[in-house]
Amino acid sequence: MTSWIRASHLSAWAALIVAIFAGAVGCSRPDERTEPASAPRTESRVPSSSSKASSKPRIVILGDSLTAGLGLPIEEAYPALIQQRLNDRGLEYEVINGGVSGDTSAGGLSRVGWALQGDVRVLVVALGGNDALRGLPTEQLKTNLAAIIEEAQGSGIAVILAGMEAPPNYGREYQIAFHKVYPALARDYKVAFIPFLLQNVAGSTELNQQDGIHPTPEGARIVADNVWSVLEPLVERLSHTKVQSQK
Repeated sequence: MTSWIRASHLSAWAALIVAIFAGAVGCSRPDERTEPASAPRTESRVPSSSSKASSKPRIVILGDSLTAGLGLPIEEAYPALIQQRLNDRGLEYEVINGGVSGDTSAGGLSRVGWALQGDVRVLVVALGGNDALRGLPTEQLKTNLAAIIEEAQGSGIAVILAGMEAPPNYGREYQIAFHKVYPALARDYKVAFIPFLLQNVAGSTELNQQDGIHPTPEGARIVADNVWSVLEPLVERLSHTKVQSQK
């Protein structure tokens, strides 16, 4: 096995495969091998932002059920934990949870117009898990993610890309090709990069719910750590730049 793909990642995704065939991922269709990049997902819904209008600049996290916090109270999902950390540090940003269960990279692309509405300063792209579970073409994944990044950068929005890994059942060649998509995009577009969103969580029975896929509250805190380690310096830099420009 290539050194790019860690054994802990593989054991985690092996658990996902078991969950698929047990029906744990109800909206995933493993036999669906292609999906038009521009086609919106029929089961997707556009997540709503805070009911109260906010004048704060936004950080939008565009993702799937891992971001939505499936199986958790919304306040325990990792985007809410990121909001708490921003508040604790006096960083004036509003986090928008843009997670939709079952979404692939194509589904995320179909929602990017919504995601970039308002005063968005940072877009966290946390997609690809469902592409991997369905074995969708890695070229399609790369095209969709690239289009999302380009939309954000074209609007002057900073991007953080969160990496995912593919399960072993589609073969070593697919795993490697899937893995390579994320660092290649981060390099090509010069965006901040989280190598693996589920680092130190995937594969742990203690940190995942019974489905073996979605983090427990403790697991979500570790996912928040993974995101925060990249987001915090970016937000601090953006805030410093804003202060300097106002002088």
